[in-house]
Amino acid sequence: MYDVIIIGGGPAATAAAVYTARKKMSTLLITESFGGQSIVSDDIQNWIGDQHVSGIELAKRFEEHVRCFPDVAVKAGEKATSVKPIDCGDDRVCDFEVTTDKGSYTGKSLIVAMGARRRRMGVPGEDEFDGKGVAFCSTCDAPLFGGKVVAVVGGGNAGLEAVMDLVPYAAKIYLLNRSEELKGDQSTQEVVKGQDKAEIIFNADTQKVLGEKFVTGLEYKDLKTGEVKTLAVGGVFVEIGSVPNSDMVRDLVDLDKFGQVKVDCKYATTSHPGIFSAGDVTEDPFKQNNISAGDGVRAALSAYAYLQKRDKKSPAEE
Repeated sequence: MYDVIIIGGGPAATAAAVYTARKKMSTLLITESFGGQSIVSDDIQNWIGDQHVSGIELAKRFEEHVRCFPDVAVKAGEKATSVKPIDCGDDRVCDFEVTTDKGSYTGKSLIVAMGARRRRMGVPGEDEFDGKGVAFCSTCDAPLFGGKVVAVVGGGNAGLEAVMDLVPYAAKIYLLNRSEELKGDQSTQEVVKGQDKAEIIFNADTQKVLGEKFVTGLEYKDLKTGEVKTLAVGGVFVEIGSVPNSDMVRDLVDLDKFGQVKVDCKYATTSHPGIFSAGDVTEDPFKQNNISAGDGVRAALSAYAYLQKRDKKSPAEE
């Protein structure tokens, strides 16, 4: 029986593990792999304390930091498949059983930090050039496209904000929107429309990402005329939303309309006692590594406080 089971291997999960370990909580961390979504980035420039670090190097550091604590048991390469409350009292205080593809484990509390996955276009070339001109985070990768002509796919707030992130760097930005109207906030639309570098292409359905070693272009279909057209670009930013990895707790905690875990932003608590959540799987609007790490710390400290109260212990006993 662990004090806490953490599911995930990105910045939220690993930061949580570091802090539960420092609180001397017996901790189990379950993850298929370390690093989170940023593992595909060749050059992360906004991880605080590092001017440049690759996603692979950051993942390595996450794992090394977690494994240096003897109070943390790590089950890497395991996929969590279900979570079940067990031994619940009248106050809904439960233990939790987490089942993976290799076994099952029990804990007194749970930190859900499974992250999210970028919604993908599903077109030829997208996977092939992922990290070679195809990007999914303008905040992370815009500086890498200095002086280049780029395309942003998506007309919602994410797409509009990506254009603004790229304005200081890119030479030209095409915004491809599948319908005749943008869906983002009106004020942001006006700002984007006022940018000389930005050109909005409506009724554009992306068909294919072109390239050799790196992206060289993009094909799209004009939904009004049926004509397939080509843009010569050196980068494609896919900004059509993300999908939270929350299916496993869908029946346990409250989710918003997008499937994101609802949390109390002060304490990282969910609607179920003993279940905490952090990072991109939650409704936090800012999907950033540094924010996820902070959220993970918050979840860890809240889980500690929860167990102190549940076990009727005083922190002063330490």
